[in-house]
Amino acid sequence: MTTTIHTTWDRDSILVGGDWIPVTDCTEVHDPATESVIGRSASAGIAHVDAAVAAARSAGTAWGTSSPEDRAEILDALCTQLRARRQLLVDTTVAEVGAPVTVAEEAHIDLGIEILASYARLARDLPFRERLGRTLLLRRPAGVVACITPWNYPFYQLAAKVGAALAAGCTTVVKPAELTPLSTYLFADAAIDAGLPAGVLNLVPGSGRTVGAALTAHPGVDVVSFTGSTAVGRGVAHAAAESLTRACLELGGKSASVVLGDAPLPAAVTATVDAAMLNSGQTCSAWTRLLVPRTRYEDAVELAAGHAGTLRVGDPRDRATQLGPVISAAQRRSIAEAVDAAVAGGARLAAGGSGMPADLETGHYLRPTVLADVGPHDPIVRDEIFGPVLVVLPHDGDDDAIRLANDSDYGLGGAVWSADPERALGVAARMDTGQVDINGAPFNPEAPFGGWKSSGLGRELGRFGVEEFTELTAVQR
Repeated sequence: MTTTIHTTWDRDSILVGGDWIPVTDCTEVHDPATESVIGRSASAGIAHVDAAVAAARSAGTAWGTSSPEDRAEILDALCTQLRARRQLLVDTTVAEVGAPVTVAEEAHIDLGIEILASYARLARDLPFRERLGRTLLLRRPAGVVACITPWNYPFYQLAAKVGAALAAGCTTVVKPAELTPLSTYLFADAAIDAGLPAGVLNLVPGSGRTVGAALTAHPGVDVVSFTGSTAVGRGVAHAAAESLTRACLELGGKSASVVLGDAPLPAAVTATVDAAMLNSGQTCSAWTRLLVPRTRYEDAVELAAGHAGTLRVGDPRDRATQLGPVISAAQRRSIAEAVDAAVAGGARLAAGGSGMPADLETGHYLRPTVLADVGPHDPIVRDEIFGPVLVVLPHDGDDDAIRLANDSDYGLGGAVWSADPERALGVAARMDTGQVDINGAPFNPEAPFGGWKSSGLGRELGRFGVEEFTELTAVQR
């Protein structure tokens, strides 16, 4: 096994059938903290997509019939190669995403590698053959998976999709977000050095309108795994439906953190603010609605605003920084406009606002913002803002809190806080959402992740993520 570590962020090639193929068109990659160009990425075309899908189909027979143990060993080797590149992956994530270095280490890279390692274990442990009475149930690879990843957690999402697909025996064609393609190149380098057979992983960076559209409608693709906005996800689902291609969609969220009357308010509010601001608020499952008892509402607003004001915004390379910039000028403008519209409509600005932090002049920065005194139908409450913005809402008891939490087009994440674990569980069991954390329980990378309603279709992570990329054959004998 070799380890070839590329340190340049100028990559003008696509990966098809195990070969790096130079392309003419490239796009610049910008650092959201400095607004400077830090590298380039190849920009593939439709013909490249066709070639990548053909390579994946060609490699599919051998990979799909390989033993689960062989696939697990490759995944273990991939983890080893990625760990050797850990610092470069962290540096790349800080540069292209703007994530603070501590967030890049823990929530992007280390968690992504942990997820890959879990898929190696699952490849060994999952029953790809099991008996159901007189029937032999065969769980077989679905085929070619198009993995379309987002800009907010590019490495983590790549690990979640590709790791599950490889464990299932599928081959893949990867299209990273245009804004953050660089860590995906490092992943591909590691996969080659880990001994992944040619054609099992193919990389075609480029625009969503060209590469993404070609992949989602391609007759040679068997499963589309997409993470991104709900609006784009609807288009992906429509395109895939034309050929009855399965679409696994992890989309937007407007998750509620429900604080019950007996909860320790400071701990619940502080944790909710931290969760809402993680990755500069660019997290689909972020708890961006804080629901508190009406009798404790003003205390909660004060606590949330006070804690938000202590969070350090600045250079993501500084280990003391807690919030870096948002991804782009366009994203910053969208968030600022949403905050300004809410304030113009009567919202109370308890902390933050749409302006730049006073000590920063360059970069797409925003202050952590807390809003109060808004109605449940205000756009700032209904819409996914995808920035460091938390809204505080009052409720009148457990039933009312559940009603407010479920009064959303989304259902991805959520939280419940109570001194009584059974009371909290009773509320969590009535929330229409894919995941609920009770009293700040830690994230489980093997639990199913995905949403209800407009938050998507299907599940990622753990055995549920692997099963998304399999088909069932029931053999009667």
